[in-house]
This record gives sequence, structure tokens and C-alpha cells, in this order.
Amino acid sequence: MTTHAPQAAQSVTLPATLDAAVAALTAMPAAVPVAGGTDLMAAVNRGQLRPAGLVGLGRVNEIRGWQYQDGHALLGAGLTHARMGRPDFAALIPALAAAARAAGPPQIRNAGTLGGNIVSAAPTGDSLPVLAALEAELVVAGPGGTREIPVSYLLAGRELLAPGELVGFVRVPLLHAPQVFLKATGRTGPGRATASVALVLDPARRGVRCAVGAIAPMPLRPLEAERWIASLIDWDGDRGLAPEALTAFGEYVAAACIPDPQGGEQLPPAVLHLRRTVAALARRALGRALS
Repeated sequence: MTTHAPQAAQSVTLPATLDAAVAALTAMPAAVPVAGGTDLMAAVNRGQLRPAGLVGLGRVNEIRGWQYQDGHALLGAGLTHARMGRPDFAALIPALAAAARAAGPPQIRNAGTLGGNIVSAAPTGDSLPVLAALEAELVVAGPGGTREIPVSYLLAGRELLAPGELVGFVRVPLLHAPQVFLKATGRTGPGRATASVALVLDPARRGVRCAVGAIAPMPLRPLEAERWIASLIDWDGDRGLAPEALTAFGEYVAAACIPDPQGGEQLPPAVLHLRRTVAALARRALGRALS
């Protein structure tokens, strides 16, 4: 498992079905489910986590694919970033595919999973702002059956996983409209986001949904900025906007997510730079979606 952990897990269970995984977690509440392990094992190696047992999900095939369901895609929590980055998936949910391709180097994308990204809930998780913008729902499996919760509830701590529960699937609406994911990193090439923006158009509801990641513990939704820009779009025409409107939207989003301090104080230079980064990402994301 690791050569650096001060204490190894006491037991490892490898169930073949989701029900068996729930049963294993119920029988040993101190056990931790693990799929790719890209976050979990890093925590073990740093000495931050010493699980009493592990329930491996690598053999649970039912959560490693996806299916169509009532205008939605039901995504298995075991989908890897590498699988989500492929062209067939990109045709289905382009922004999530873009986030998966940006998730890190190949070894991370080959191992890391959608469910792990959600449950770890790291602020820099690339899939999280996309799922927030898409208003995705989680299908949680547990001893009492399954239940559905908005992904934003779990990320905000409004809903928590009970003992024996795990995320089995993610339900994502198929909008059949442009959607974009952009991120900024502290260096060239794959890396952790310093800021990210997911933006999707929803022509059926004549709406724009935007989520900003990496700058707060959970993705932020600038709802007023969404409503304002949606009111300017000619949904029955070419959906084009003037450059000034795109710029104003970017600044609106950035100011909503990183507001000015009270009392007339100035933002520190690093925070001001971050706000400018968010503004640029939001402006570019909307421009690409509308084009």
C-alpha cells in the first residue's frame, strides 16, 4: 500500500458489487472506501490518515461506466479522469471532459475517479465547479437503499454521508448546449488550479450557469451575474454579445466571488491578481460558449 505510512491498514476488502461494498462499510464503520487512491494514499503517506481498513472499489464494474436516463447521464462514481477525457464522453458533457483532461499528469488521470474528486472535496478539484454549474445530483448508496442529494449540498456540508454510505453515481442533465471549463495554474502544463471557471448555457431555460473553483472551500455560483448576462443574450438569434458585455460579466463574476473588503480597504496585491484572473477566465469562458 505504501512504504512511508507509520501504520498500515488492518484489512482490505475487495467487493464486486455496490451492495457488497455498502455491506462491507456497514460491517466495519472505521473502514475507508478507496478507488484510485490519488488523494487517500497521499494523506496516508503524509501521516494524516491511518485507516483501520480499506474497501477497494476497483472491482465494482457497475460504477465504472455511464448510461442515459430521462434526459440525464448517470455517471458511475468509478469513472476515471482518463475515461472522461475521451472524445465519446466529451461529446456528451464537454466541460466535464475538459476538466478531466486538466486534472493532472497521466498517472493521476488514469487512477483518479469522479467519485473520489467529489468526496475528497478539495477546493482545487477540477470536476467540482463543472458539477456545480451543471447542478448535478449524487446518487448515494447506503444500508437503507439509495438517496439523491445535490452535489452542492455535499460540498457545502449541508448533507453528509452517513456510516456505510458511499457515492455510487452522479446524475448530470444533458443540456445539448455549449459548455466550457477553464483553469489557471501557477505553472505551465498540468497543475493544481489557482482559479477555475465552468460555464454552461441552458437554452431551454434561457439561462447561463457559472461556477468558480479553487478560490474558496467549495465552488461559488455568482447567481446575480448569471441572471444579468442571461437577460442580455438573444436566445432566439445568434446569441452574440458585445466585447464590453463579456468584460462586464467577467468583472461581475470576480467581484461577486472576491468582494472588496469593508471599510474602504484595498485588496492585497495577491488577492487582486486572483480577482483579475477570475474575471479573465469568466470572460473567456462566456465568449467561447457564445461563439
